[in-house]
Amino acid sequence: MPILFRIVIFLLFLGFASPEAIAQPGNGSFPIPAGYKPEFRRERNHELIQLEQRLIMDSDGSKDNRFTPGEHEALNTALTHALRQEVNRIAYQIETDPVFDHRLKVNFLVGLESLLKYFREHWKRSGIEAVNPQYLSLLVANYEACVTSDKNGISIAPLVARLPYDVGTNLLAAGIFERNPGYQICRENLLLKYCTLLPERTFLVLQKNPDVQFADSLIKAVARKFAHQLYDYAAAGDRLGQRIRAIQDDAFVVLIARMSLSKSGQQYFPFVDHILQGKTTLEQIDAVTEDTLGYYRLLVATQQDYVKRAIQGDTAMESRALARRLEDKARSHFVTVINALHNEKDLQVRFKIIQPLSATELYYLAVSSDGTIYTSSFVRGIYPLMMSRIGNRGDSLLKEVRFDRYRKFIKMAAAFNTLDKFLASFPAASRNGIEDPANTLMRAFVKNLDKADGLEDGADVADSYASIAENLQNVASRMLENIRENQQEAARQGSRKGVVIYSILEKLFLSADSTQEIDLTKELGIPPVYKVPFRDLADDSGRVHVQLFIYGDKDGIGVFPGLVNMFNNSNWKIDPSNKYWVRVTAAKGKPVTLYMNRPLPEEQNEDTKAQKELNNYLQQQGITPRITINRGHSYNAPYTIAQMSPASKIVFMGSCGGYNMIHDILEKAPDAHIIGTKQIADAPVNNPFLRLLMEKLRSGNDIEWIGFWKELDHIVTDKIFEDYVPPHKNLGALFIKAYTKAMTSSSTY
Repeated sequence: MPILFRIVIFLLFLGFASPEAIAQPGNGSFPIPAGYKPEFRRERNHELIQLEQRLIMDSDGSKDNRFTPGEHEALNTALTHALRQEVNRIAYQIETDPVFDHRLKVNFLVGLESLLKYFREHWKRSGIEAVNPQYLSLLVANYEACVTSDKNGISIAPLVARLPYDVGTNLLAAGIFERNPGYQICRENLLLKYCTLLPERTFLVLQKNPDVQFADSLIKAVARKFAHQLYDYAAAGDRLGQRIRAIQDDAFVVLIARMSLSKSGQQYFPFVDHILQGKTTLEQIDAVTEDTLGYYRLLVATQQDYVKRAIQGDTAMESRALARRLEDKARSHFVTVINALHNEKDLQVRFKIIQPLSATELYYLAVSSDGTIYTSSFVRGIYPLMMSRIGNRGDSLLKEVRFDRYRKFIKMAAAFNTLDKFLASFPAASRNGIEDPANTLMRAFVKNLDKADGLEDGADVADSYASIAENLQNVASRMLENIRENQQEAARQGSRKGVVIYSILEKLFLSADSTQEIDLTKELGIPPVYKVPFRDLADDSGRVHVQLFIYGDKDGIGVFPGLVNMFNNSNWKIDPSNKYWVRVTAAKGKPVTLYMNRPLPEEQNEDTKAQKELNNYLQQQGITPRITINRGHSYNAPYTIAQMSPASKIVFMGSCGGYNMIHDILEKAPDAHIIGTKQIADAPVNNPFLRLLMEKLRSGNDIEWIGFWKELDHIVTDKIFEDYVPPHKNLGALFIKAYTKAMTSSSTY
């Protein structure tokens, strides 16, 4: 923040010498005259100073006569000299000063003790509270200089101003300079340095110190970076709020202050840049805030302008606030509505709310609702309507939105099996020797991932591959080739981030082909993506333990008998003897046991008790389930996650929206393969999954997800199966996990 730094330069008296120029102690030891002894009234003060010297020397971990906080021997010697000889000399000079009376001598000796005590208590700390131990010599020398200035009635402000924040703070912690004419300047000086080091705490500091002379300048300096803080503090009725609202020479501060006084002030944030440029007004925004369609259209139009400016290197203020608001409105006002009508057979009724939208506005509905939009909402509603509005030309659509978030859209199109149609809507190459535009798009899809902010683009590429590999093998092959080309280019450019990203993606993609025998655990430190070996699911005795959580609501009580009856055949043995759970054991094949708590009535928390009793039993028996099945409504899912075994290798979230809990599950069970749904979860899918899984386990088969999912698809007839997401299509979360691990590791790719 250049403005802030200019304030610092102006206010910190930089005309004075730098800290390095301050006189340092000499190399010799200060000779205490023979027979010297402090006046008896001050002997205790000297003893306390000596105690602090000893404690500081011991605080480095070695009980010797040296202070060695670092490995640099010459520096350690200088610090020890300052702590022992220089502190002794200053204490002696204070004691023998002919001008000081007893009161002043005690005052400055107490100050020296406090100075050392603060240093001792803070030199090992971290963050803003720490004192750099390398500054001890500087601290001691400046204490002496401040004592001299204070003795002569001279301001200590010039001395403190040129010191680093931690040294200046330590110096004032001596607690004896409050009456010095420069004390208030010193205090404000340190507040300013604090705000320079931690600008995000500026408003908190100013709220406690609203009358410092630099308040207005500092407010204007940090306003744009912390606009939402400015908004909150401007709305307050305290002195800082008044001061913010009184500023009239900064258009941004004036605007935010005005917004803060409005009941709908937050609604303006996405348009702040346009308001300042005169492209819109608060009144024009007010006119559409109650109009769902009008407000959404204004958001999209503003987003398009911001994207255009970003391409030209001009980042609009509060562009992220716009993106967040756009996602919120797309989901809450449109996608949630058409999702809720998923059982409506009349498409005109179901998708009535999106009929007025343009292709661009529909595009932003799609990319803003990843993870929440139902398959049918995308495939039968948004996608066909969007393409019809753009003349069924995918290239025209992406040009219209200036390729904003196009990776997100390609990932979604792949997941919903519409990518082939989308790519087919691109025109052929204009002449021989020119690449097809669709191929150019997919090459760009995996290019420059290391130059993007964050990892979202890389995660989208990772998530897309399994769907592309299943349905568009030629496209998948070219993706793999392009990944390798980009990895080589990143290596030539010396981009470690790029090398790591593309190496991870290559290994993730190759592991889809079992003939490649890619060990992702060995290569990336993450579990295999496409397969769970049977041996990883079995305990040391060779038995597989499965735990199923179910809840005592009406639905849970209703489906439980069917769950038990699934195993009422010669392959399984059912043990219903316990009043809290049922145990199902394989009668043939490999040893497999399924534990299901009974869905006792939830009104008295009986289902919770049943789960607790089962968990206690498993713990007492030393049983660690490696497969977790959740059956219940979405509001019960967090309770399953909290109780599930961290050793779980497979986690099936048979609850509505279970797909959105991937992060929470991986926090609890880092190696889990997760199956979830983006919308409704129901028995027509949940039961066949459990039956097929248990039979695979009883047969001792590895769980290979691509084949498993195709087999399950032939069994399940319900359309809701479309929204269940298998583990091999959850690559984005694993990509981020592998990237984080790689970048914090010393290993290289």
